[in-house]
Amino acid sequence: MGDLRDRVHRRLLDQADAAIDRERVQALVRAEAPLADGLSADRTVDQVMARVDGLGPLEPLLADPSVTEVMVNGDGSVWSESEGRVRPVGGRLAAETTRLLIERIVTPLGLRIDRSSPMVDARLSDGSRVNAVVPPLAVDGPCLTIRRFGARPIPLGSIASAPVADVLRRAIEERANIVVSGGSGAGKTTLLNALGHGIEASERIITVEDAAELRLPGDHVVRLESRPANADGQGAVTIRDLVRNALRMRPDRIVVGEVRGAEAFDLVLACNTGHDGTLSTSHANSPVDALRRLETLALMADVELPLAAVREQVQAGIDLIVQVARSGDGARSVTAVAEVTPTVDPARVRPIVVDGHVVAEPTRPARRGSPVGSAPGTRPAGADG
Repeated sequence: MGDLRDRVHRRLLDQADAAIDRERVQALVRAEAPLADGLSADRTVDQVMARVDGLGPLEPLLADPSVTEVMVNGDGSVWSESEGRVRPVGGRLAAETTRLLIERIVTPLGLRIDRSSPMVDARLSDGSRVNAVVPPLAVDGPCLTIRRFGARPIPLGSIASAPVADVLRRAIEERANIVVSGGSGAGKTTLLNALGHGIEASERIITVEDAAELRLPGDHVVRLESRPANADGQGAVTIRDLVRNALRMRPDRIVVGEVRGAEAFDLVLACNTGHDGTLSTSHANSPVDALRRLETLALMADVELPLAAVREQVQAGIDLIVQVARSGDGARSVTAVAEVTPTVDPARVRPIVVDGHVVAEPTRPARRGSPVGSAPGTRPAGADG
């Protein structure tokens, strides 16, 4: 079967000037193997179409809704993550095949990947994130990682216990400013999506991401995505640029997929100037670490403010830190929730959830700059964006 597939694929390459469609591939398969049964012929057609359309040998994995990550290593081995577990797929891709798949992704986006620019981040049409690295940085050969966009919304109750979910739902209703923290792959974006389902449908939400993954269910959602520089190093639009622009778009809420740079300062200022109900994520190992990271990132904005002033802004603007983690069996869950204390208290946070169990109730007053259920177009009180 593999020989038949290869022969048909070679004939297509030899006739590259003709349009490629399923009918043409079926005709070539019949010509090459007139005695093949219908099931075998259809399977060969599917395999050839996968080579010439989409992402070739990876298409079956990308078509499987249970697969959340696809990884191709430099040696050609293919791995996938499903239900929190990483497993080898079997078989190997030739280095040239992997490089062709990478080119198929980045070329339509106006991006370049070669020895002079050996790393690239991109996005598939379904929102899945793509990272590629080629030699000389990838020593053993080109590497490709695809983090799937979850087409199925995951309810809050599947990530948090019922009492914890209730705490988070109330925080959304009361327009708390929330930062979700955790490690890579811990479920930060998944939780952010789940929290977004608790936002009033009429609210105007501006989402800002480096790769558009969020799918919020509201009627008035505007999605912004940053843009890397082109092959000539021009045209970059950063997350900070988009956060600043979002403040001018009359948002009821701003949702930033991940804070990882100087945009942290602009986000914290927004939280302190009437833009309540802001949601974001950050890489950190604990709520206290998340606060430290936000302060460090805010200082990268070159605002010439002392750490004490930045810390005061962070502690006044952020209400809750929600920590997510992935267990040994791959399950993702909320492990901690901490209320940020807007004081000089050395503890800096007050535990609300510890090890997945509610131990206290939040005490910070609800933020009601733009009350939930208000008519669309009602501007948050005090907003100056």
